[in-house]
Amino acid sequence: MLKTALVTGAARGIGLATTKLFLEAGWQVAMIDRDLPELDSSAADLEKAEHFACDVSIPDEVAATVAQVQKRFGRIDALVNNAGVADFGPIEETTFDRWRRVMSTNLDGVFLMSQETIPALKETKGAIVNIASISGLRASTLRVAYGTSKAAVIQLTKQQAAELGEYGIRCNCVCPGPVRTKLAMAVHSQEIIDAYHDAIPLNRYGTEREIAEVIVFLCSDKASYVTGQIVAADGGFESTGVGLPALRS
Repeated sequence: MLKTALVTGAARGIGLATTKLFLEAGWQVAMIDRDLPELDSSAADLEKAEHFACDVSIPDEVAATVAQVQKRFGRIDALVNNAGVADFGPIEETTFDRWRRVMSTNLDGVFLMSQETIPALKETKGAIVNIASISGLRASTLRVAYGTSKAAVIQLTKQQAAELGEYGIRCNCVCPGPVRTKLAMAVHSQEIIDAYHDAIPLNRYGTEREIAEVIVFLCSDKASYVTGQIVAADGGFESTGVGLPALRS
């Protein structure tokens, strides 16, 4: 029986790139996203992939969707918690509603999906890969909710690894740096793009495919003795200091 990966936030970006790479590696994929029209479009031409509409921040939807995935595929070998939202702005302008909107998806969603899939992952001795961010490893301006949520995901990953290892479940975290997504290119000014290039040792943004390569590796048997690890896929950005002038206002 083919291995099955469940990927959240799979309608676009890193989630879609990860889905395609799993399929290339011979896996089946359950694509999860709350944006059903975009999900329908993204999944249309993908064989051995099924898509399910789900808001990962809503417990009842998570429970129902995981049950549907298990019924359809019969197993879950890997969970990729990629779904997330970004809300950037000064601390004093971050209302509690904005704070909770970020936390409910970025942190609660990771917790809920993980909890719901643990029984299936015990059966397969599977893997969890949580997608955090370089913003969870280093402080930056305008990211009080986003950065804090991703730092919490990093700690959650370590907790999961410590407790689930005895069942053969491996839990790791990938922290992407700046990635050349359509959304990033739409909102990053040329000044910000230039500043990132100057601050990143590899002098460029990463690609969605490059992040997906790390994710799929950590889910594979090639990473069979890797757990509890935080991997920054960031071109060296985390090593270069804190803050960019172009991102301060």
